[in-house]
Amino acid sequence: MAEYTLYHNPRCSKSRQALALLEENGITPTIVKYLDTPPDAATVRALVKKLRLDRAHDLLRSKEAEYKEAGLSQDADDDTVINAIARYPKLLERPVLVKGGRAVIGRPPETVLELVTP
Repeated sequence: MAEYTLYHNPRCSKSRQALALLEENGITPTIVKYLDTPPDAATVRALVKKLRLDRAHDLLRSKEAEYKEAGLSQDADDDTVINAIARYPKLLERPVLVKGGRAVIGRPPETVLELVTP
């Protein structure tokens, strides 16, 4: 069975709900508390690819103060966004579940089940 990795913020209710859904389905993912262990730019770039996002901006929490602090906008290019997430991990949309070469954003939390079912 492929290993699961959950980019998790235990203070976030959606992230906690996603983890609970995984556990209810017999999945114990590797937990990455990304605020404590921020992903580097290469990891963020890999997440964007695994999520199959059209642009890195879709992985951002644009209402965080760090969004403005990083000078981001809707027009920011992927490299700028990826570097901003690496510098300000709070900008990473959460939770993100990864299984092999695929990933999903757990918004709503039930979305994580897309990677659990064959």
